[in-house]
Amino acid sequence: MERTNVRRVVVSGALGAVSAVMAITPLGYLPWFGGASLTIMHIPVIVAAVLEGPVAGTVVGLVFGVTSLLKAATAPVGPLDPLFANPLVSILPRLLIGLAAWAAYKLFRGKMTPLAAGFAGAVGSIVNTVLVLLALGLTASEQLSGAFGVEAGALPAILASLALSNGLVEAAAAAVFTSSVVSAWKGIEGARGRSRLAGEKG
Repeated sequence: MERTNVRRVVVSGALGAVSAVMAITPLGYLPWFGGASLTIMHIPVIVAAVLEGPVAGTVVGLVFGVTSLLKAATAPVGPLDPLFANPLVSILPRLLIGLAAWAAYKLFRGKMTPLAAGFAGAVGSIVNTVLVLLALGLTASEQLSGAFGVEAGALPAILASLALSNGLVEAAAAAVFTSSVVSAWKGIEGARGRSRLAGEKG
């Protein structure tokens, strides 16, 4: 039990550090068509939840959210960045990514690890996209309408199109990354377990 707790702390700390670096640097974005970018900043949160459970995912999600808030408050880059200085936008949705990803992974009951991890990655990513856009729509509709140059009544359609365009591609990217990382980690753990067992028998 103690070894498991130590591992959970170590994994959470390492992935929290990765999440923080991705949140405050351009490393959390992948170039996309038309000058747009896709975010992969939520992937460490998902991986933490899949590997170590919902508590680890929530901790890493908190790191992700707090660093996003601090960056938005102190060094905004785009016109929408200051909106993430609101913790309802930057922190609350990120606390739920890990829980959703863990629940999705557990649906497979330990079977088909690559598929289960990929599904968890997609679910976690979609939850992040939907909740962030929903929070923005509820807390900053006037600013968003001005930024997009549309009437307030047209804003839900704009946000829905963003969720479908970028959100689905980000979910696919999260599925691939999460499946690869988790499968590799499980493979290493399995190899270590077999090596330890062989050593004990020898």
